[in-house]
Amino acid sequence: MSTRTSRGRRPGAPDTRAEVLDAARTSFAEKGFRATTIRAVAASAGVDPALVHHYFGSKDQLFLAALEMPVDPRELLAPVVQMGPDGAGERLLRTFLSVWDDPEIQGQLLAVVRSVLNEDGGTLLKEGFIPVVVGPVVGQLVVDQPEVRVPLVVSQVIGLIVARYVLALPPMALMPAEDVVARVGPVLQHYLTGDLEAGDVKPV
Repeated sequence: MSTRTSRGRRPGAPDTRAEVLDAARTSFAEKGFRATTIRAVAASAGVDPALVHHYFGSKDQLFLAALEMPVDPRELLAPVVQMGPDGAGERLLRTFLSVWDDPEIQGQLLAVVRSVLNEDGGTLLKEGFIPVVVGPVVGQLVVDQPEVRVPLVVSQVIGLIVARYVLALPPMALMPAEDVVARVGPVLQHYLTGDLEAGDVKPV
């Protein structure tokens, strides 16, 4: 009795997941989030698309895995969202800082930020990380005008991360977390729920 030989696709193997991630990283970096598909990643890795879904579930999850995020921001911020918009600016910032100030994962987070901010990875930030990972979470906290409020919040947080952790600019890099929350939290709250009439938003 002859054995039927499978063609083209390889079944799961110990190194298959890593090969899929390598293919995904290349595709996300070269094509951006929108143009990357599960099918194309699977073809590049030489596996069936169903296996990619088995390992990662969705393109969003594959994206997070490809970035090697040590935490899922959506899970991290879920308690902040559950408590509603009131006071969310300080809660959101305090949560971010508690993770970023953790020495065990700060190095991994820095690597992720540098990868999405570099020349080739800028598309990942605009097309992937912001609209897929952070934007939907922040959008649940705004009272209106999400198309304006979400970018304002995200730009403030990204600027803070770059100043405090990537560039380590004084005094921001040395400021205690609660002092940062006290100074920047109200700005985030204003972006989330305050009046956004022209000239009303004050810089930090």
